[in-house]
Amino acid sequence: MDAIELEVLWGRLISTVNEQARALQRSAFSPIVREAGDLANALFDRRGRMVAQAVTGTPGHINSLAVAAGAMLEQYPIDTLRPGDVLVTNDPYLTAGQLLDVTVLVPAWRSERIVGFFGSTIHHTDVGGYGIGAGARDVFEEGLWIPVCKLMVEGRRNDDVWRFILSNVREPEHMTGDLHAQMASGEIGAQRLGQLLDNHHLDDIEDLADEVIRRSEDATRRAIRALPAGIYRASSVLDLADGSEITIVASVTVDPVAGEIFVDYDGSSGASPAGINVVKNYTHAYTTFTIRSVLNPDVPNNYGSLAPIKVDAPVGSIVNAVRPAPCTARHVVGMFLPMPLLQALSQFLPDSVVAEGAGAVWTCQVSGTHADGRPFITSMFNYAGGVGARAAKPGLSATAYPTGVAAVPIEVVESSAPLVFIRKELRHGSGGAGAQPGGLGQLIEFSVANGRDWNLNAVTSRLSHAPAGLFGGSEGAAGSFTVDGEPVRTQKRIDLRSGAVVRMELPGGGGYGSAEPEAGAAAREVSA
Repeated sequence: MDAIELEVLWGRLISTVNEQARALQRSAFSPIVREAGDLANALFDRRGRMVAQAVTGTPGHINSLAVAAGAMLEQYPIDTLRPGDVLVTNDPYLTAGQLLDVTVLVPAWRSERIVGFFGSTIHHTDVGGYGIGAGARDVFEEGLWIPVCKLMVEGRRNDDVWRFILSNVREPEHMTGDLHAQMASGEIGAQRLGQLLDNHHLDDIEDLADEVIRRSEDATRRAIRALPAGIYRASSVLDLADGSEITIVASVTVDPVAGEIFVDYDGSSGASPAGINVVKNYTHAYTTFTIRSVLNPDVPNNYGSLAPIKVDAPVGSIVNAVRPAPCTARHVVGMFLPMPLLQALSQFLPDSVVAEGAGAVWTCQVSGTHADGRPFITSMFNYAGGVGARAAKPGLSATAYPTGVAAVPIEVVESSAPLVFIRKELRHGSGGAGAQPGGLGQLIEFSVANGRDWNLNAVTSRLSHAPAGLFGGSEGAAGSFTVDGEPVRTQKRIDLRSGAVVRMELPGGGGYGSAEPEAGAAAREVSA
């Protein structure tokens, strides 16, 4: 396959998955998908290998979806599927690590033969159970578990499956709308793929997939072979509102001969009784994202570029949760994994990393009743702190690294629930000082003031252990989470009275390098 033809075909593939994602985002019912982009879309070949991903969404979703599609096809092999079949699951240990994330897989047919699959994972508003917080005692309290099954059978609804799902959620119309949006986006992808094959006189994408995946893997291995061999270790501590602390230990082994990187989390904390445990897929997702974003971000993210990065973690630990460990708020630990990883990578790629930042977005779910007695439950809204500084640039302010999700605009939140936002502004002075300063966190205050009590599910972190600076840079400011001026000391759902004011001060990013050039150079030499 010559380079020009490959470039044209690759451009068509990216356009196809991007159109799939746009169709999903425009037709979704949930604000967290429509406004915040909490989704992932990708094209898979007949063997279940991810070939191309849409340029949107979150690494936790997309790199988990990269593994999940193959696992779903193990339970429903390709030769058992018929035209019009659609697969669905939210198995957290098989897919993206929480029941609220539902994965749909739509086969693309051509001449009575499957030529690929269009997959999507999105955050649904509600799947029953506890909700988005960390207070459930096991996965069964967290919501409805949908095993891998057929959502559609030969183009018709699988009625028993639909009844089971819609009977167990608080907002069935939202669940229905979002599932149909996922299926419709997959059909859009399948139609566009068919047009691509017609235009280029191809029977399928197998040869194209082989070439894209081979080139991506070769490029990644070449980048690894240019690195110094060695074992590089780092650790970081994450604290939560209830006072508990999580230690993540990352050991990065670079093998230039094989062109592989092996990341081991041995020594990390054990499983938590709270719903913050991370499944292996999600650990793999943020680990591979961090390494690839530092190593070779221009190489397409697919089966080939992910293959040279191996990840292991102790079974049953907080980064390799097993059933029935609760895991709905797994993002609070999963999005923290880049912090020790970046410290380890800084020992041999000092100019390519960032200092520690806020890490996980702070998530909120508010529920209660309107003044007329009608119930409401908000979609999750995500708030980001500051990102750590870089070698040549300051850190980004109020930016959700390492995820790609955005906060739902306050106008949307206020229009869908009786919330009132009092303040939402940058938190000045929260970024760490240095040759390059860390990004700023933000300050948010909101309330529900309709004369009725309400509930708050919030997951916060880094309230004591501030984001560390790098190479002599100062740490950023730690976060603060209060209600009516009193610190909140729990990760569980809390009951609040009408008019109670929630105040969130998100952490700032660490600085990079000392303000004194000689001191900064010495710090980098010691690290190396």
